[in-house]
Amino acid sequence: MNDKRLEHINISAFQEDLLRWYEENKRNLPWRENNNAYRVWVSEIMLQQTKVDTVVPYFNRFMEKYPTVYELAEAEQQDVLKQWEGLGYYSRARNLQTAVREVVEAYDGKIPDDPKQLGSLKGIGPYTKGAILSIAYNQPIPAVDGNVMRVFSRVLHIEEDISLSSTKKLFEYYVGEMISKEDPSSFNQAIMDLGATICTPKQPLCMFCPVMEHCQAYVEGVQESLPVKKKAKKQKKMKYVALLIQNKEGKYIIEKRPDAGLLAGLWQFPMIPADEIVENDWHGWLLENYGIDAEIKGSCTAIKHVFSHIIWNVDVRKAITNQETVSDSRLKFVSIEELKEYPFPVPHQKMIPFLEEK
Repeated sequence: MNDKRLEHINISAFQEDLLRWYEENKRNLPWRENNNAYRVWVSEIMLQQTKVDTVVPYFNRFMEKYPTVYELAEAEQQDVLKQWEGLGYYSRARNLQTAVREVVEAYDGKIPDDPKQLGSLKGIGPYTKGAILSIAYNQPIPAVDGNVMRVFSRVLHIEEDISLSSTKKLFEYYVGEMISKEDPSSFNQAIMDLGATICTPKQPLCMFCPVMEHCQAYVEGVQESLPVKKKAKKQKKMKYVALLIQNKEGKYIIEKRPDAGLLAGLWQFPMIPADEIVENDWHGWLLENYGIDAEIKGSCTAIKHVFSHIIWNVDVRKAITNQETVSDSRLKFVSIEELKEYPFPVPHQKMIPFLEEK
């Protein structure tokens, strides 16, 4: 490994400046009340792809309902998804519960402090493994995510494309060389806080940075051009018609999504793929695919929802049916009150207020 980038860094001074700043400025976050491995684990899974301010209330509610691995292991998956409702990336919740069950069965409820055992659990990649081992078990192991790569791309002036897995390994090496062996827990959390509050993607607050004098990008005035990341592929756009289908009893049809794939295991209102099926054929498609004979009304709202890789454009329409039962095992008739028991993804949560409108 080429260590020329480390020649200009006084590592012990960097650690000292960073840790002093962290001690004085660390964010007051609920998972930092103690370094319990389970709390660290849950927080790190929730924080993937999600902002801290959004996560805090979810984390608090989740911990109240599932205070230890045992409660989460025993819970019904639908209840766990309901607790996760609105956070998105629901596979995180399913993987977390699967892994927690393994911890209970294979490790007597103790989250492993061995890197190999911990890394073998479902949903625990190198970053989450490093975060748990360093924060909860104080092991000097890097926890490298986008925030960390941004900080170190500037500190060490690294111009490699951070979207490449080889670049991530490069950062893991450098963070491993620079991490505090005495206090790796605070070091990794300090880098996280630095990236979130000062070394931000745009217009970093360099004048307030505790490691500014160690930062090679700052010296060269190129901090805002780092990190280097190739542009992501354009998201695919998909059109749907979502149907709020009501029967004479005032109940609505809801559908459980498949147990694998996007939004797996969540509930939704039936959707017609409008890119594939023209309006004249909606009724027939509904009858053929769901066994539902319904009269489809006009549009009551339109919803756009952006996922990481696709964009949904959904035309929401009311519909009425004379059916009292459904034969398709994916479907259920439920009252508006009963809807509250089922986990819905965000775009379908936005449809619920339109149920009560006449």
